Amino acid sequence: MSNEPISLDEALASFDALWSPRIVTNVNDYDVRVAKVEGEHVWHVHDDTDEFFLILDGELHISLREPSGERTVRLPRGSVFTVPRGTEHRPYAPGGASLLLFEPNGTPSVGDRHDEIPDHVDATTGHALGS
Repeated sequence: MSNEPISLDEALASFDALWSPRIVTNVNDYDVRVAKVEGEHVWHVHDDTDEFFLILDGELHISLREPSGERTVRLPRGSVFTVPRGTEHRPYAPGGASLLLFEPNGTPSVGDRHDEIPDHVDATTGHALGS
């Protein structure tokens, strides 16, 4: 972990891969990750942890399957949203977006249970910045 400030703009400019988060720092036992996204992710669920999203640029949509039915939240730039643990969800960004995610170290990007993973989605626990 760096003891110097980290520019999120520079971190995002250091990679091009979509749906492939980079770990920019850690807070206690949590990763702070940035990601570039466009198109659809995969339906998935994190059984034991919430998932925090901060939209840095663009717009993200998250479809949720809840006991009351399916709904979609629209998150414009500057919005935050937390998907509660155990909630099946699918992020997508029709026009592309940049995100900051806050998750426990080692949390898989495709959750604990998921649909088949398409080629454009990186199943990872986060890559080191610069890799």
